[in-house]
Amino acid sequence: MSTGTTSEATPGTASPASPAEIRAFVLAALREMNYDTSEVDDDTPLGPAGADLESLALAELGVRVEERFGVRFEDDEAEQLGTMTVGGFGAAVAARLRAAVAGGPA
Repeated sequence: MSTGTTSEATPGTASPASPAEIRAFVLAALREMNYDTSEVDDDTPLGPAGADLESLALAELGVRVEERFGVRFEDDEAEQLGTMTVGGFGAAVAARLRAAVAGGPA
């Protein structure tokens, strides 16, 4: 993960992505990473109690989200991803995007 600013937006982005768009991206990324998403919803934890992503998969998901949406996660934040739900993760990314567009910290 990156060690830079935690709320960078992709240059030229007119408006931040919606939580629904972020959720769709996360589910597509999980499928590309060979995870079964048939029973995953907003309340499903990303970690072992739900989608069952291990640390390496959580890191990969974080990097994919960083690349797609232009947000950054600090290394210590990456460890927290496993405790988040799919919906909570999408909301956190959306909040960072809104803060970046507004010019403030997330």
